[in-house]
Amino acid sequence: MANEIRIYVADLAAYNAGRLHGVWINATDEIEELQDQINKMLESSPEEFAEEYAIHDYEGFAGYCFGEYESIEAAHNIACFIEEYPETGGELLNNFGGDLEDARKAAEENYCGCYKSLADYAEELTEETTQIPENLSFYIDYERMGRDMKLNGDIYTIETGFEAAHIFWNH
Repeated sequence: MANEIRIYVADLAAYNAGRLHGVWINATDEIEELQDQINKMLESSPEEFAEEYAIHDYEGFAGYCFGEYESIEAAHNIACFIEEYPETGGELLNNFGGDLEDARKAAEENYCGCYKSLADYAEELTEETTQIPENLSFYIDYERMGRDMKLNGDIYTIETGFEAAHIFWNH
């Protein structure tokens, strides 16, 4: 399934013995279910005393990268966040150095919306907050205003496609 957020959990005893033994797991499954699948994989290990595991691969994490020794719970929480915010979740996590709490705050509290451009956002924001005399409206350069908001650090964007700029307040 293309949209599934999965992790490949490898049996370290088998790996260290030169064998590939592991299982792909949907990372958004409940934690108990994840652990059950890992336990079953370890029980079926070609090596005796298989107890340790590590995440050796993953897919569907929308550009977010994490280490092989990430905990199953952390991988699950990240996967659920990305499932909740599929267009921006991975990039939000990258923007906040993997801090799930900060990424969630940005998604829930600082999200301004998706616009064709920064200029469209600057125009909407200006028209909602300022009464502009009609005779001056043609002199306003919304493209520069949007660029300045970004350069000043007031906002940041995540572009997900042509004319699809997700805008967030940077505070």
